[in-house]
Amino acid sequence: MRPDANLGELPLRPELVGEEPYGAPQLDVPVRLNVNENPYPPGPEIRAEMASAVAAESLNRYPDREAWALREALADYLGHGLIPLQIWAANGSNEVMTHLLQGFGGPGRKVLSFTPTYSMYPEYARNTHTTYVTEPRLPDYSLDADTVLKAIAEHEPAVVVITTPNNPTGTTTPLEVVEAVLTGTEAIVVVDEAYQEFARHPEQTALTLLPRFGNLVVSRTMSKAFALAGGRVGYLAASPAIVDACRIVRLPYHLSAQTQAVARVALAHSAELLAQVDELRVTRDQMLVRLPQLGVEVIDSDANFCLFGPFADRHDVWQRLLERGVLVRETGPAGYLRVSAGTPAETQAFYAALAEVMEER
Repeated sequence: MRPDANLGELPLRPELVGEEPYGAPQLDVPVRLNVNENPYPPGPEIRAEMASAVAAESLNRYPDREAWALREALADYLGHGLIPLQIWAANGSNEVMTHLLQGFGGPGRKVLSFTPTYSMYPEYARNTHTTYVTEPRLPDYSLDADTVLKAIAEHEPAVVVITTPNNPTGTTTPLEVVEAVLTGTEAIVVVDEAYQEFARHPEQTALTLLPRFGNLVVSRTMSKAFALAGGRVGYLAASPAIVDACRIVRLPYHLSAQTQAVARVALAHSAELLAQVDELRVTRDQMLVRLPQLGVEVIDSDANFCLFGPFADRHDVWQRLLERGVLVRETGPAGYLRVSAGTPAETQAFYAALAEVMEER
């Protein structure tokens, strides 16, 4: 093969031919509200403590492959009587989901989700040779037990993913729906709670159902609430047996010592970091009021973002906002855009830019 061969000339797996790498635009603009990051970084004292913790780690030695101290800290943070044996941590919730599909998906098995939802799910499925199947959410983007159980009966999936609050819509799935689904299936049910800390009632979590259901997995991330997107830490809570399945398929030393150290410091300061979540929750609620005043519809959200539109040409609106230094996300249902809750200055800049765009249009 020629050394200058292009991608199309390589002997790729058939299902990868023509595929594009996943990723939202990473553009250097004044206001970046496109990937649901927490706009408030940890304060200087916390950052200094993180730096000291990283410096204390020995780079010439492998990290604790079980990440035991981190799992202890995560169990303490989550509460609900959880113990470290019920916790698994990985390189972002992306790796958490990949571990689950490596363990419970694979050739001849299906993973079921409900659209519109997180756009990475089909890629997790593709990369683990798992068949990806979907059913639509209800018109208001919610889910009820009947919809989920009918889909399970039709598709017979090995893994079911319920995302709440859902990305990109921000809608939640009530606990009674999750409970009814768990009662009606033996499939592994993953409740993806990446945005749970931003919900109006974060205490209404599927973690409360873990003592009763051995097929339940609750997935979380430190990227959002803990302002640790650059740290890449995701985790799950489940039965010890499900955690053991993840341990089988994980790569050796998959979570660096430095990542584990930074995450432990963040968890030790959870009260301070979650106070920023309170501010973002207020900003989100204000967006739900302000956006209709600017002439667009908005989907009620329990996350740190809002889905707004519809636009006949959403890319044109996206481009016009970008020209004004504001980056939002083209994702979700046709015609809609998603905007993350930002700092007061960022949010006001977004409102001003959108007002100008709406006036032009």
